[in-house]
Amino acid sequence: MTDNDNEAVEVVEDDVAEAEAAGDDSETTAAETTEEEVAEATADAADEAAADEADAEEEDAEPTFDEDVMPDEEADLLIPVEDYLSAGVHIGTQQKTKDMERFIHRVRDDGLYVLDVSQTDSRIRTAADFLSGYDPEQILVTSSRQYGRFPAKKFADAVGARARTGRFIPGTLTNPDYAGYIEPDVVVVTDPIGDSQAVKEAITVGIPVIAMCDSNNQLSNVDLVVPTNNKGRRALSVVYWLLANETLDRRGTDQVYALEDFEAEV
Repeated sequence: MTDNDNEAVEVVEDDVAEAEAAGDDSETTAAETTEEEVAEATADAADEAAADEADAEEEDAEPTFDEDVMPDEEADLLIPVEDYLSAGVHIGTQQKTKDMERFIHRVRDDGLYVLDVSQTDSRIRTAADFLSGYDPEQILVTSSRQYGRFPAKKFADAVGARARTGRFIPGTLTNPDYAGYIEPDVVVVTDPIGDSQAVKEAITVGIPVIAMCDSNNQLSNVDLVVPTNNKGRRALSVVYWLLANETLDRRGTDQVYALEDFEAEV
């Protein structure tokens, strides 16, 4: 296992919400939907709408080089810095945690924190190095966020991993009696907040967590951070696309995917 991004990863309490019945599937019924889930869904929808609006603004604007985002324009990046910027990979939120300070270069006039895409690029390579050492079927990728679901599934298909998108059923990693129980060796999550149940269960069973983290994320239960806008449609497509191709490259395969393969139709 690679060095943790934090000096110590706190072990959370055992999962108290086990799968209700072996016949449950990944779709929750109206009766099962709690007020908390409704609130979370509403918050997610608001975040995604804001991210989509930011996507549209980025599409209308001409990509420009930002020395505060990419301090070394001679750096050897996986894609041109302009491509990272035009996809909005660098666009954070208006909140910043102490954990994410090292990945942030500045705050814009509109209050949005700007992520350093050179570190995004570097962490994608590191994550690919890490994942290439695992049996593909033992890699699990999750995304509760709408805009992360398609690229997460595509990533899983590309590298031979397993995907769980939408609501993560409690007990998936911790309850052997649940019909959908699996035992992966590593978990990739699109957002530690939206995918908190998957993170919680991964910590409970003692497997590493790779996470796409925005400026507002806490990193206490994350082993490897990929700093990125984890709410925007195009940003998530770019990051999962690069991670898939880099993982395949390290396995010595010739398969290369195009960005368009990871972009869901809108």
